[in-house]
Amino acid sequence: MPAPSTTDPRSVDPRPDDPHAADPRASDPHAVDPRAAARVALERARARTRALVDCLDDDELTAQHSRLMSPLVWDLAHIGNQEEIWLVRAAGGRPALRPELDPLYDAFRTPRADRPALPLLGPDEARAFVARVREASLEVLESVELTTANPLSADAFVFGMVAQHEQQHDETMLATHQLRRGPAVLTAPPPPAAPREALPAEVLVPGGPFTMGTDTEPWALDNERPAHRVDVPAFWLDTVPVTNAAYQEFVDAGGYDEPRWWHPRGWAYVREHGLRAPLFWRREGDSWLRRRFGHVEPVPPEQPVMHVCWYEADAYARWAGRRLPTEAEWEKAARHDPATGRSRRHPWGDDAPGPEHANLGQRHLEPAPAGAYPRGAAPCGARQLLGDVWEWTSSDFTGYPGFAAFPYDEYSKVFLGGDYGDYKVLRGGAFGVDPVACRATFRNWDHPIRRQIFAGFRTARDAEVTD
Repeated sequence: MPAPSTTDPRSVDPRPDDPHAADPRASDPHAVDPRAAARVALERARARTRALVDCLDDDELTAQHSRLMSPLVWDLAHIGNQEEIWLVRAAGGRPALRPELDPLYDAFRTPRADRPALPLLGPDEARAFVARVREASLEVLESVELTTANPLSADAFVFGMVAQHEQQHDETMLATHQLRRGPAVLTAPPPPAAPREALPAEVLVPGGPFTMGTDTEPWALDNERPAHRVDVPAFWLDTVPVTNAAYQEFVDAGGYDEPRWWHPRGWAYVREHGLRAPLFWRREGDSWLRRRFGHVEPVPPEQPVMHVCWYEADAYARWAGRRLPTEAEWEKAARHDPATGRSRRHPWGDDAPGPEHANLGQRHLEPAPAGAYPRGAAPCGARQLLGDVWEWTSSDFTGYPGFAAFPYDEYSKVFLGGDYGDYKVLRGGAFGVDPVACRATFRNWDHPIRRQIFAGFRTARDAEVTD
């Protein structure tokens, strides 16, 4: 489809028009006063939310673009409802503004496919509600005592949690934008090119113990805690995520026709749904095209492959004679510094993510070419461990030793151990993930059949004694 006209009022640059948006360090509670960091994080999240809804008319905001997703107007009001529950009521001790909305916007009460039938707030009413909630939330932020005696307010944790929640829904809303049919309404500059240099295909991550998880990250969520020692044998890891070109070799070699590469449940899913390539790909003659936010374009061979489910990632790895890394292997590659023996906050060090480190924050609307962001490399030499695409791991989503749900069971606890189905862990974030919700300890999880998320992968292999 042609690019939207620059005079089209619905064509919106998704990057927040916020003075702090260019430098996410402004919302880093390590670097600045937690109260100031919380304000910046909340404002940046709201600017992004507005950009994602203001580019569409009311009909598109209330439509369900896929049964996998909620109407965008549900996400908008849900963001306000959760903020009211945690900042206005829990942190501020104030009366509920709209308690009758709680059942409508409880994510566990009504499945996504059924939410259009609910008596939801309309777009204008939802905008007014979230604005009213934000006004009250900022009043609470200025007045509440940030004391360590209250775990919710210590280091402004609850405000950081709400900012992360909004950014996570912004990522979900971005995925809805990708699923919707119609002209493009989002614009962004292309990501930077990768340096012209020869990189090794894989890097060696030395064996031995490392500290996984965190006890010190102020806004880390419950499933990232507590820090604990894990002994990881030496292994080899792809230097960069698997690219479209590499994945196309698997497709062209008949990978979707050969059951020996597939997990049994994955093979059944492939057969049932007729999968032949990543979601949003289609073949035209001898070429592969993809649909990306309303544009149809050739699949860029140098970018990390995206919109593949866990079963597809696992099948490719088997076909390549390799495997997916475990979650512990991924985190060790991303954080462990052999020179000091400590675990870093991020692959490049302890500084908050900047645009020189990783493709985050919806600054671009696609992954950067494999090998980009050399300043974001980990000590082991792997690149793009944060940003670009979420990376599937081989691990199931479980709690760490000593896990304690905080501040509510429904964030992590109910998903541990398969209470709501089987979940595989994804790591590293994607181009649509804000830095406030992306760090080297951050854990994401989803069903192994999910393809609409911005997920790719890299592969690993055991280190032989002779390596």
